[in-house]
Amino acid sequence: MRLNEALSLRLRQLLDKADMTQYQLYMKSGVPKSTISNLIRCTYTAVNLRILHELCQGMGISLAEFFASPLFEEDNLEP
Repeated sequence: MRLNEALSLRLRQLLDKADMTQYQLYMKSGVPKSTISNLIRCTYTAVNLRILHELCQGMGISLAEFFASPLFEEDNLEP
């Protein structure tokens, strides 16, 4: 799995867990709706860490919690 795919999947998992929509995340994080949508659809090949931090703040989690998933284990990611 590519890193942007893992980010997309993790973001969807966390939104589902929080019962939060992309719009609600936009309202809480300040990250533009188009950016959130592009992350979900994997149209970015790289993500700015500041954006990821703002998304985490909007969901009320830390960056460590975001990355605390088997999705980000080295064996699951393409080089």
